[in-house]
Order: sequence, then structure tokens, then C-alpha cells
Amino acid sequence: MSYSLQISLRAFGFDESLRNLTRTEGRAFKIICRSQSSDGSPKSAEKESENGFEAPWHVILVERYSNGAAKRYIVDDEIRVQTFSEEHSSTTNKSQASHFSVPKITWLPVIVKDFILPAGFPGSVSEDYLDYMLLQFPTNVTAWICHTLVTSSLLKAVGVGSFSGATAAASAAAISYLIVFQMGVERWNWSDWAVTHWSGGRFGNLFDDDPKQWRMYADFIGSTGSIFDLTTQLYPAYFLPLASLGNLAKAVARGLKDPSFRVIQNHFAVSGNLGDVAAKEEVWDVAAQMLGLALGITVLSTGVMTSYPVLASTWMGVRLLHLWLRYKSLSILRFDTINLKRARILVKSHVLHSTIPGCRDCNREENILSWERFLKPRISFGVSLEKMVSGETSIARVKDLLKLYGNEKYILVVIQQKQADFEVLVSFKVGATSLSVLRSVWQACWLHENWRWSDNVFNQLVKSKSQLEDRFEDFIQQLKGAGWDTTHINLKIPKEPYFEDWSHVDQSHDC
Repeated sequence: MSYSLQISLRAFGFDESLRNLTRTEGRAFKIICRSQSSDGSPKSAEKESENGFEAPWHVILVERYSNGAAKRYIVDDEIRVQTFSEEHSSTTNKSQASHFSVPKITWLPVIVKDFILPAGFPGSVSEDYLDYMLLQFPTNVTAWICHTLVTSSLLKAVGVGSFSGATAAASAAAISYLIVFQMGVERWNWSDWAVTHWSGGRFGNLFDDDPKQWRMYADFIGSTGSIFDLTTQLYPAYFLPLASLGNLAKAVARGLKDPSFRVIQNHFAVSGNLGDVAAKEEVWDVAAQMLGLALGITVLSTGVMTSYPVLASTWMGVRLLHLWLRYKSLSILRFDTINLKRARILVKSHVLHSTIPGCRDCNREENILSWERFLKPRISFGVSLEKMVSGETSIARVKDLLKLYGNEKYILVVIQQKQADFEVLVSFKVGATSLSVLRSVWQACWLHENWRWSDNVFNQLVKSKSQLEDRFEDFIQQLKGAGWDTTHINLKIPKEPYFEDWSHVDQSHDC
């Protein structure tokens, strides 16, 4: 349905080029607000013959609103400014909204969107933000259902529900409060603090490399802690050691969960709005906590506490659902930075097919659960030079090896064992960078894909080095073209050992 608003005002005149602005006495322009036509485009000026409007139009500016609506301010050749209001249902806006996943929440009122989503959404966050949060919510709900079941098991282990009468129940509740809460505050929280800080201090550099893996491992370890808590109901005499082990496992899980999730939050905050992203995550988490506790109490009211096998099987079913949801939510994250796992995928694709997968495809192919040491080819970084040349009996061959890598910040050799035990050793020079690690990974993958056990080892190293020099620049250019962030490569250099450049070695030494 269209509407028209005409206002006659004394105004300035515009020439056709809109370059000069002059005062025109006795003339006026009309501001006309029109709705969008049914076909998704503003009504043509030629169709408004009663108003005398004729093409062409000159778009001055477009105002866009958070609900997807837009206003176009247009001046025609008769010096009249026309304002067109485009509703959110327009074809253009639909296409743009679909790109940012907005249609998934179009039914929500604006006030609710502002409450649960960061300001400027969707442009202020990464494209995978909403998909992750929509999976994160049921994940947290199932986590709190499990927490309710585990807590009920702990309370029953210390006597709540084991006696008849109000006095016995009150006494048991008081005992459980003293044991579970007071001891937890005074003793277990100290152990939480110690374990959390130890894990953060010892493994802090791992979270930036692979936050998805460590966030998943945190849930596995936390599940182990809950198993200890559930066992207290079977062995109430060993309540303290079992509950302590459960709390210790959960403390380790928190030490892995918090820093890895901070990395994920930082990934979402593409506009530097980390605080806003973290605050909105708390809103989602509190809502999930309330719903999870309510559902957990509902489950307990069905009488699952009367039978331990029923309680344990219920907890196991909900926990498996929780782990599956966690895995799905982490799998949809699309990092544009290059860690060692993604580097292997990218390099292998380039070595075999001379192409680079995009961020979405590479992150989908990345195995969240796998350890680096179990990936093929096996690459050992930071190996001592002595170990690398231990098999070389010829001094000339050792010098040839050093000369081969004279312009690199690393030295790479292959251990000749059985074909299934193909292993690459890499040692770094002083001044090595993440790019040096990436170059060594490319060469290692090329050797693994083209290795011939019957050929001379050194000759194959020379050939791989030649391939690296010829094709690595194309590899980097394809990375940039595919949207990868080549300025932040998360490939860590081992702390030690390093060795100095060997270019000063006396080349006249007699072999």
C-alpha cells in the first residue's frame, strides 16, 4: 500500500550535475514519502504523472535501519526531493539479510534482539556467531540438567532423602550444606584456583593454536569429574575422596575451558567489541542456566532418584547429547587464521591439486579431536642438530645439508625407517618465524606425497627444496585470495633449541 506526503518549501536549486548549489527565489521542492511497490522496488516516477515527476532520478543518500528498512533520498530534474521508504521485505534487503543469517531471528522483537545480540549485529561480529550461539544455548541447557542430576546424587550420598521425618531431613540438609558448600568454599575453591592457574600457566600457549580442540577436551574432563560425583551415591563412605577427585577434574576442565573460550569470543569480535560479545554471551548463559535447572528439577520430580541405574542412565543420555551438541557448535566455527592442523590441510591441497580450500571448507575438514602427533606426515619440530645429523657419517654430506638450507631459517631431514613410520625432523635457526614453520610444513608434505623409498634421500631433499622455492609464493597468493589471514599465522616456534647460521663454516675443509 503506497502513501504520499507532499510538502512545499522554499529551497535551494540544484543543477543537473548536482555540483553547484545556488539560491533560487520563488521556487520550491516537494518532499514525497512513498512506500515500496509490491514487486520489491520503489514506484517509478514516470507512473506518477499526476505529480509531474519524470526520470531520471539522482540518488543523494540511503538511510538504513536495524530492522532492515531503508529510505532513499532522491532529487529529480524538476528540483524536487523524493523520499522512498523501503520495507524489510524488499528483494535487496532479503538478499543482504540472508547473507548475514538475519532471517533466523526476524520474528524476534527489536528490543529482544538488542538485548541478546551485540550492537551493530550482524556486521559487528563474525558470520558464524549466530549459528554458534543457537547451538551453544541447548548445549548449556543440557549441561545444567546434568549438573542438577549430579548435585542430587551428592546430596543423597550425604543423607538427604535417606531418613524419614522432617527432623532427619533438616539435619541431613544441614550436613550436606556444611560438607558440600562450606568445604567447597574453604578448601576446594583453593584447589580450583591452584589447578586452574597451573593449567593456564603451563599450557597457555596451546589455546591460541587450537581453541576448538581444548574446549572439547574440557567437556570430556568435566564429564569424568561428574562420574566421580555420581559414584559417591554407591560408596557414601568414600564421599570425600570421590567428591574431591570430581572437583579436581572439574577444576582442570575450567582451566582449559575459560581461556579457549576467550579465544573464540575474540574471534567473534571482528569490530573490537569483545566486551559486548562477552556480555551478550552471559545473557545467553543465564537463560540456559535457568531453563536447564528447571528441566533438571522436572526430571528429578519423576522419581529417577529412587533407582540409581535410572539416574545414571538418564545422566549418561543427557551428557552424551551435551557432548554431541558441543562438538556440533565447535565444528561450525570458521577461523581465518592458520594453525598447524589447518596448515596441513591447506598445504596438502596445494601440493596435490595446486588449489586452496576456503575458510569454511577447511574448518569443516579439520578434525577437532585429533592430536598433532597422530597426524600424517609426522613432523617433529625443535629437534637438536645432533639428532638430525646423527646418521650422517660423511662430513661432506653434513655440509651439503647445511648448504642446501643456507637461505632458510630451518633444516629439515627425513628419518628412513619403515614406510608407515615416515617422520620428518625440523630444527630452527635463530630468527625463525611462523612463516618458516609454514615453509617447513609445505616441504614435509611434498616429501610425504612424493617420497620414493628406493631413491637417494638427499636428492629427494634437494628436489623438495626446489619445489618449495618454485611454488610457495603461489601458495601464499592463493591463501590471500581465499580469505585467509596471512598476517597472523598461529604456528609457534619451539622455545629451544636454536642454532646459529652455519654460512661461516670453512668451505675448504677436506672431507
